[in-house]
Amino acid sequence: MAKKQSAVKPGIKQIQEAELERFPNRNKKRRYTIEFTCPEFTCLCPNTGFPDFATIYIKYQPDQFCVELKSVKLYINKFRDTGVYHEDVTNIIADALIGLLDPHEIEVISDFNVRGNIHTVVNVTHSKSSSKL
Repeated sequence: MAKKQSAVKPGIKQIQEAELERFPNRNKKRRYTIEFTCPEFTCLCPNTGFPDFATIYIKYQPDQFCVELKSVKLYINKFRDTGVYHEDVTNIIADALIGLLDPHEIEVISDFNVRGNIHTVVNVTHSKSSSKL
C-alpha cells in the first residue's frame, strides 16, 4: 500500500516563511512604551538537542515604526527546531527588532525554565543614544 504524502500544513508553512513586519508609528507626538510577552517560546539546546522553554519579554519605545504582533508570533516560533544558546537567541531577537524598527529604546528578556538545576535569564538592552558612543 502506498503511503500518502501529506502537504505541509498551513501553520508550519507560515512559521517557516515568517519575517518580522512593521507599520508606521502614528503617535509620534510623545514617547510611549509597548510591552508584550511571548510565554510559549521554545528552542533546542545546541549541545544535547533537548528542548528549552522560555518566556520572552519585549519592551520598546518606538520611533518611526512599530512591529506587527502576528509577525512576532510567527517569527518567535521559527526557533522551536533551532539549536541555539540562550544568550545568542536573545541577542538574535533583539538585533532583528533593532534592525527593523530602530526604536528609541528596546529591552528583550529571555526567562528560561529551570533545566539541570539552572535558571537562566538573559537581558539585552539598546538605546539610540548608547549606540552612537
